[in-house]
Parts: sequence; structure tokens; C-alpha cells
Amino acid sequence: MTALLPDGHTFPADFLWGAATAAYQIEGAVAADGRTPSIWDTFAATPGATLGGDTGQVAADHYHRTQADVALMRELGLQAYRMSIAWARVQPTASGEVNPAGLAFYDRLVDDLLAAGIKPAVTLYHWDLPQWAQDLGGWPARDTASRFADYTEHVVRALGDRVHLWTTLNEPWCAAYLGYASGVHAPGITDAGAALAAVHHLNLAHGLAGRVVRDVLGPEAPLSVTLNLHVVRAASQQPADLEAKARIDAIGNEVFLGPMLEGRYPERVIADTAAASDWSFVHDGDLETIAVPLTVLGVNYYSTNLVQAGTPPVGDGTPGPDGHRSSEHTPWVGADHVEFLAQPGPSTAMGWNIEPQGLVDLLTQLHTRYPTLPLMVTENGAAFADEIAPDGAVHDERRVAYLRDHIDAVWQARAAGADVRGYFLWSLMDNFEWAYGYDRRFGMVYVDYATLERTVKDSGHWYAALIAAQEAAHR
Repeated sequence: MTALLPDGHTFPADFLWGAATAAYQIEGAVAADGRTPSIWDTFAATPGATLGGDTGQVAADHYHRTQADVALMRELGLQAYRMSIAWARVQPTASGEVNPAGLAFYDRLVDDLLAAGIKPAVTLYHWDLPQWAQDLGGWPARDTASRFADYTEHVVRALGDRVHLWTTLNEPWCAAYLGYASGVHAPGITDAGAALAAVHHLNLAHGLAGRVVRDVLGPEAPLSVTLNLHVVRAASQQPADLEAKARIDAIGNEVFLGPMLEGRYPERVIADTAAASDWSFVHDGDLETIAVPLTVLGVNYYSTNLVQAGTPPVGDGTPGPDGHRSSEHTPWVGADHVEFLAQPGPSTAMGWNIEPQGLVDLLTQLHTRYPTLPLMVTENGAAFADEIAPDGAVHDERRVAYLRDHIDAVWQARAAGADVRGYFLWSLMDNFEWAYGYDRRFGMVYVDYATLERTVKDSGHWYAALIAAQEAAHR
């Protein structure tokens, strides 16, 4: 098996080692104990929306297997577990009335984690908007942000200070642009203006929810947001290619970093998207609300982007060659005259290039820009075509190498001065991979979807050994 890390590459004793999942991707039990449909239930039931017509109806059945799954996490030596809450379990209807059974599920899960010595890191929103909220306008509607804050208060009061880290949103870029611009994610809408309104109302939801966490638990309550910041490189140093990079940086990164961390939207974002929206959805006081101080910034990283001046890819959202709706329908609102280029070298089953240096660059650049803000890698991992071998094991050496190189990239970023406090592997187990259904496997634990049996892959054994070795270095 691939060696753990280069000699001497030891992380501090308080560096947090964990794994991550999302509610809709693993829980199943979509109609159990009062839960009502989310936009992903509706979207997955739409013909052609997901590969093979897969849905999250059963997923990995985590809802009925939580104790066994927590025992597995303990066996792997995880110090922390990043989970998300299904809003539609907590508030099943537009009345806002709380479903006690829905909250009780997460209450038990948090207690089980703590009993196993695992710190719960809770994400309040990981893309599964209740369908009733979409029916009222979804994220393009301002009221959704207020309703999210109300939902947050109920969850925070129920789980309280037992939670190690509260994260408001996971990857709002995906929720806004893939959900409302390209339509390849739920709710499957293709409206550039709606996508930009969704961007702002997700930002506003973050600020409102973050302030609820602090109002309920106190000013020092641990608060985060998780962003999938894009590492964008220009194909050349020609002015037109550099301008293409700047456009993608603005609409992919600055539209979240600016308001969340600096209390402003960059002027070029407004200018670049003027054809789609006048941004009248931004009200007085919104930016002050959005810029709630963070304890740590969550960073999700998988790959890099290479761009040049040109024409962006455009599709019609019809099923592509692998049977699901084409992701070629560009989500990049305001990215006129930008072309994304294929990158050489190895890639994962998602078609994403493998470049650990991109993670080094991202973390060090964030630290340079925000030197007092701690960082945490809240997702990093790779999908490969895993299979059970004749010996009953899953020999995923490519994932082991991927993890080793990217975790060492975190070490390199720390050595360069970046204040990175933890690493969460994506994902704990194979799961419903959104529009790709069950075709893409990210887990360090293999799930047999016919029997739901769990098998720890070689990557899981490697990660467990790494955590144990890091802990032993400080004894």
C-alpha cells in the first residue's frame, strides 16, 4: 500500500481528521417519520434528470443504520464527522411547524457520535431544499433566506453546544448556478437572472443563519461556511486570457468571498452580469448581515480550471452520451467569451483533473488574503470505478495515492504559513452522487447497493492508519 506521508510530514496534535457526507446522498428513508420531499426527490423522479434514473429513495440507508455506521467511523479512528441536516425532516411543511421525529433522529446521531469520541460538524444546508420552499419561489425568492434562519434556530436549539462546528451552507455556487442556471442539479431551472438572485439569497441565508447560531449559543459559537472555490488558471499571459480568468474568478469566487468576508460585491460581478440582472434584489443592510464573522472558512477542493478567451460551451440540457442531462450547458452566468480547456494528465471518474498543487495554491492564497481567518479542508476526494475483488477487498490504490498527495498538499500549505486546522475526506461511504446517481463512487467505504453491506476499502484502511500514526506522533 502507498506510504502514509513523507518522513517528517506531521500535523499538529489539534489538527482535526474527519470524513464527510450529505443527508440526501446517504440517508434514504425519504418518507419516514414525517419527512416530505426535497427538490432532489422531485428532480430525481424527473425522466432523464439523473444517470439511470437513480434516486435517493434508499441511498445507503444510513437513516436505519446510524449506530452501525457510527461504529464503523469509530473503527476507522475518525476524530470528526461532517454531516448535514435534511431541512424537510425538520420542517416538513410551509407552516414552519417542527417535526419532533425529524429532530430526534439528528439528536440521537449527535449523541452517538459523542459517545464514540467523534466530534459532530453539522452542515445546515447541503442542497436539499424542501419542495414546499421551492414551490414558494426557492432560492431566487428572498423569503427563503428568512425561512432558512427560522429552520436554523430550531436545529441549533435542539443540538446546542454538542456540535463542534456549525456550517451554514455547502457550496452555494452549486446550489445557485447548477440548480438555476444550467439546470443539471435540482430544481433543474435554466434562468440566469434566477441564478443570480439565488446567489444573493444564499449569501443572505448564510448571514441570517450565522447570526442565529451566535444569538442562541453565544458570540464565540463555532461558525463556518463551506465554499467550492475555483482554482482558475489562464491558458497564457495574453490580456484576453487573463481577462477570461478574471471573469471566472469573479463569478465563481468573488461573488461569495466578497460579501461573506468583506461585506461587498465586487463591481465587476455586477457589470459582468448586467445582461442577466440589475441586482435589485440586494437590499439596504443585506451586506452587513451577510458578513457575519467566521470561526473558520471551509474549503472544498477537487480539481482546477484552465480558461482562455473564446466561447463558453452551451448545451440544451438533454441527455448526454452517459444518459444524464448534459453538464455542458454552462452555469457560468456572465462568463461571455470564456472557453474552458481540457487539461492533460490523470483524471478521476468524474473527468476532473488530478492536481494536488492546486490545493496548495488555493490554501496559501486564501491565507495571504485573509491572514487571521483559519481554514479547514471540508471536502477532498476522488471517484473511481471501484469493485469488490475476489479476495473480498476493494483495492483502490488510485484513491490512496490521490489522498496521500492531497493531504501532503495540505501539509505543504501549512509549511508555507497557511493556518489549516483540519481535513475531511469526501466521502465516508459510497452514495447517491447527485445527477450521476450511483455510478460514481467516492467513498472510503464500499456500499453494495443491492445488499447495503459496507466494506472498508484499502483507502479507508490507509486513512485509518494515517490518523493513528499522526496521533501516535504526539504521544
